[in-house]
Amino acid sequence: MLIELKDIRHVYNLDDPVVALENINLEITQGEFIGLIGHTGSGKSTLVQLLNGLLQPTAGQVFFQGQDINADRASLQDIRKKIGLVFQYPEHQLFEETVAEDVAFGPKNVGLSREEREKRVKEALQLVGLDYEEFKDRSPFNLSGGQQRRVAIAGVLALKPEVLILDEPSAGLDPEGRQKLLDLLVYLHQELNLTIILISHRMEEVARLASRVVVMDQGKIALEGTPAEVFNRGEDLKKMDLDLPVLTQILTDLKARGLPVRTDIFSLEKARDEILAGLKKIEKSRESKTC
Repeated sequence: MLIELKDIRHVYNLDDPVVALENINLEITQGEFIGLIGHTGSGKSTLVQLLNGLLQPTAGQVFFQGQDINADRASLQDIRKKIGLVFQYPEHQLFEETVAEDVAFGPKNVGLSREEREKRVKEALQLVGLDYEEFKDRSPFNLSGGQQRRVAIAGVLALKPEVLILDEPSAGLDPEGRQKLLDLLVYLHQELNLTIILISHRMEEVARLASRVVVMDQGKIALEGTPAEVFNRGEDLKKMDLDLPVLTQILTDLKARGLPVRTDIFSLEKARDEILAGLKKIEKSRESKTC
């Protein structure tokens, strides 16, 4: 097992306790793409910060590759190399004068040689679709929002993590920047076999990208399963103030009105084909009745 959370409880402010997580048990295997959803305050961000030791649970254990990451706090630097966390609006964390220096910050901090740092920076920028020669000497503050976001992600990738955690990575991006970012996540998952944990309030992103969806509510795991299994629980999600993906809602409404369509489709092209096929079925049914 790659990551395992056992009986996790986390409380903020012990003098006036606020329970952020309660009775969390979760297993994540190598190569999974986890979509983590839930309304604001449901515990999503707290949970992912436990995974690489930024927070220590009040109770319970977090294991990475069988090792309790909080048993020996000195090993956390190694854990954080393997589990990279990209915060919401990561470009706010850019601070070096050039793109190359910013991406090299992590490798430099863990003591890699100048030659290895330069190699890592080139590789990481290439992964996120930014040409090294074109961008290395540019100020990160003069880039577009989407480019800044990719530079920040490159800084995490330069440490060559096994797990990439992203907290609302597409927030604030225009449609083009958002699509480029989602294409990057697909590439990292499918081609590099990175395990990805994505927090997003955009249900369409989660439905399209994730192999498993985990739903948080009031600090607990309320639902989990494939996108089809989770998003077919529309009434349960509504009770948790969560929306269905737009395509799922459209297909669900059409099915309720009598159109014979599946509701577990998350691609626009496949949804179109499903609706057309449903219309043809109705047309054939009408023709057979008139004959």
